[in-house]
Order: sequence, then structure tokens, then C-alpha cells
Amino acid sequence: MMRFLTAAIFVAVVILVIQGDTSAQSTLRVRSLNAAEGLSALRDADRMVTALSRSGELLPLASFADTLVPGREHERFQQAVNGVAVWATTVTRQHEAGIPVSVFGAIYEGLENVQTSPTLTAAQARAVVADDAGVTLGAVRAPLYVLVTSTGPRLVYAIRAATPDLGLTLYFIDAASGAIVEKRDDLKRQQRRQVGTGTGVFGPEKKISTTQQAGIFVAADALRPPVLDTFDFRGNPLAVLQYLNGLRRLVLSDYASDADNRWTDGAAVDVHVHAGWTYDYYFKRFGRLGLDGRNLPILSIVHPVNRSDVFRYADVVPEFFINAGYYGQGLMVYGDGLPAGLTIDGQSFDYLAGALDIVAHELTHGVTEYTSQLEYRGESGALDEAFSDIVGTSVEFFFQPVGTGRGQADYLIGEDVIGPGGIRSMSNPARFGDPDHYSLRYTGSDDEGGVHTNAGIPNQAFYLAVEGGRNATSGMTVTGVGGASREQIERIFYRAFTAMLPARATFSTARAATIQAARDLYGASSAAERAVTQAWTAVGVS
Repeated sequence: MMRFLTAAIFVAVVILVIQGDTSAQSTLRVRSLNAAEGLSALRDADRMVTALSRSGELLPLASFADTLVPGREHERFQQAVNGVAVWATTVTRQHEAGIPVSVFGAIYEGLENVQTSPTLTAAQARAVVADDAGVTLGAVRAPLYVLVTSTGPRLVYAIRAATPDLGLTLYFIDAASGAIVEKRDDLKRQQRRQVGTGTGVFGPEKKISTTQQAGIFVAADALRPPVLDTFDFRGNPLAVLQYLNGLRRLVLSDYASDADNRWTDGAAVDVHVHAGWTYDYYFKRFGRLGLDGRNLPILSIVHPVNRSDVFRYADVVPEFFINAGYYGQGLMVYGDGLPAGLTIDGQSFDYLAGALDIVAHELTHGVTEYTSQLEYRGESGALDEAFSDIVGTSVEFFFQPVGTGRGQADYLIGEDVIGPGGIRSMSNPARFGDPDHYSLRYTGSDDEGGVHTNAGIPNQAFYLAVEGGRNATSGMTVTGVGGASREQIERIFYRAFTAMLPARATFSTARAATIQAARDLYGASSAAERAVTQAWTAVGVS
């Protein structure tokens, strides 16, 4: 059962009575630290964060100066038990000259007796995963976490494995018994389905930054600060699987290459150029240095299959034909599309790398990985997907002219390569069967709780905050800031999503954080704050 009490810090201490035999206390309490208004609540939250940090119950993850509001500092903390992190339990704190401005997050109380010494080795845990996934694993990461489940807290190894169908599964392995506690789909993809110079996929000619090595030109960007490389696996999905699971390294022959530096492989050209443009957008708009803020290498893979092999591999690796995915630590894989004349549900698929918003979407999953670390399920997972859609669309408006044609900026997602119409609409989510209002949200278990479907709600809020208009479900009208001031809303959402959201953020938390970000950036009662507030209200998020 759950019982709500009044807390000194904000409004929530939730008591969870855990059923079953566990090694820890049977009662856990979830304490909300959310505080963005009211000096007393902020001071209480600030004191608790400081006390927990000093005791080692909150470990510092990051501390950084705000690039958008001078004088502001942000901190991100991870809850821990005896130095072992508690899965997806983070707290953010914003302050100015030592005075708290906002705190967002929640922590578990009652984890003191959790066993944090494993009896299983990381190698043994990897063997369990390899056997279940049907793959061979190299020395992939296997960190320890305390995972709170419906039957109590468990000490687990968290291990990701690329499966034979080139999905990405996150395993939680009990560090005492070796049992599989939970498996989750962890591939951040465009959509959820069952089944020199160079010319891009659609032209025109683009400038492409390359490097000459061993007498050929390879897609290694020599102009931007980070490693920004593009690899061509030439239709070999087995080699991709081996690389993802740590069984092979990237070598010179894996690079996308060209003999005379006049590139004709449209997929390689577009992904390389679009990745560079996305890096430039983050730097020019927000002063951000790549995915992790420290110029983490950006690696892109094209041609994981040949589209001509669709009838050979489509049942085995469908993602590599009709999807693009973020595989973690700066690695993206872009599908090859389908042969001409072949459609799925009436839609054709071209090289996924040909769409600027798709490339920016995937790279933004990397930004989320190194900032808020939003848990990829439920509302936090939908916020993860929505933020990627928001940035993907914003990069289009930054580099492309406004319009409805190919290579033009609009509020559709993936429309340049998936036709007709793409896969999602921010201006009209219902066009693809997605909700535009919280009352219509998907509450089932598919797609990790509808992370792609429910992204329609924050997507609609962003659109309304920029362009204004009427929400079809609530009938409420929003006065947006207008296209000429879209940068304000982009900065608000970026600041909230990268600096202020905890890992298990809800839509309500995102509303509070974006409103706070609007006040910090543009002032209370500013047009931007009113637009953001009205937009969230219009989509039913309070």
C-alpha cells in the first residue's frame, strides 16, 4: 500500500511496504525534495541535500557553472548506500552565491541494511547475461547498483548486451544469486515497431570534413574539437554485433572512405555532416562541448546491413533497416532503409542518416545520458524521447529554411526519409495516434510504458510555447513567444532538461523545472514564462 504524509521539505514522504523476504528493512520511504518556490521549503531542501552529501548518502556526480544564466551553479547528486549507487535516484540543486534557487529529485529512506558486498563476480554476471541473450560478451561494463523492486531492494549488476537482432537489452543480475532480476529494452530509437564534398541522400552537395590516411580519405572530422568519426560496416551485421559486445575493435578499414574526397555515398555524407551540425548547434546555442560537455567522441555507423538484403536479414535485425538507435557512450547506428517500392504500413524508408532531425535526435540521447540520465521508462522515458524530438526539430530550424518540403524545417519527425509524413508530429500528435493531453496518456507496459507515444504530450507543450495555438483536447489557447523568439523556449527546455531534472522526473517535474528555468532566464511574468506555463496547462500537466 502507499500512504502520503506531509513533509517538512515539500509535500511528499511516500511509505512503501515491501512484500516478501529481503535483506533490508521491510518499509521504505520515498522522500521528495522538490522545491522551487518558497524560501522556507528551499532552505529545508538545501539543508537536507547538504547533510546527505556530507554523510555520503548523496554522492556528487557533477558540478558546473550555468552557461545561460551568469552566476548560477548546478549540482547533481546520486543516492548511494555504502558507496553503491541507487539506480536512477538523483537530485539536482541550483544555487547563486551559495543561496539555493531550486532543488528537484527524490530519495529512498530505509536502505541502511541493504547488503552491498557482492558474492557474484562481474565476470560471472556477464556469463549469465551472455547465456540469456545468446551472445558472447567481452569486458563490457558491469557496475553495481542497489535496485529497488516491488519485492524489495536488491544489489545488482547492470549490464547491457546487444542481442542477435541488434536490439540493446539492459540486464539487472542479482549480485548474490545470479538470478535475472529484470530485463529492459534500452535502445533509444526513432520509433517503436514490431517487425571534401559529398552529395547527401537527397543532395545538394555538402562540405564534409575528412582526414587522409594511408592514401585514402576517411570520414574523420579534423575541424571540430571532439573525435567525430563515421564508420561503414558494409552490410555486415555480425561485425556490428561483435563491436557492440566488446569482441572487436574499430580499425582503419571500418571507416567510411573515398578515394578522391568527392563523396558519393549519401548516407555516409549526411550522417557525418549532420553530426557536425548538431555539435555546432549545441555549442553555438548553449555553449555546450558535445554530448558530455567535455567533447566525448561521437561515433556513427552506417550500412549495418545492405538494404538489398532485406529478405535475408529483416527478421533478424529489423532495426538496421527501418530505424536509427543510440547505443550509449557516443555511439549511433543508422539503418539503411528499404528498397524502392517496399513499404511498411504504407510508408517508405530511405537511409535514416538522410534526416537532420533524426541524427540530432540520436545525439541528444547522448546528451541526456551525460546530464539528467532520465530513466528510460514511463514518464521519464517519454521526457527523454521528447527532449530528443525537441532538439532534433530545433536543429532543423537552426540550419534549414522554414517550409514543408524535404530539407526544410517543420514540426514533423523523420519526414525527410520516412514518407509520407514521418513518424511523429509535435504540432498535431494525434496525426500518428499519439496523445496531445495528459488525460489521453498511454498507461500500458509496451515500449517501456509508451516512451515514444507519450512523448507527444511534452512535444505538444514545446510546440505551443513557441508557436502558440489551441490544444485540440483541452480546447485551451496558448500565446506562444513566436517563431522569431523560439531560441527562448529552446534555452528554457535545454536548461531544465540538462541541469534540473532528476533521473525519475515526471511530466509534473518537467513543468516545474521549465517554468523555473523560464524565470531564471527571462524573469517572472515574462512572455516566455507565461508561454511555458500556459502550454503545460493546455496539455493537462499540472
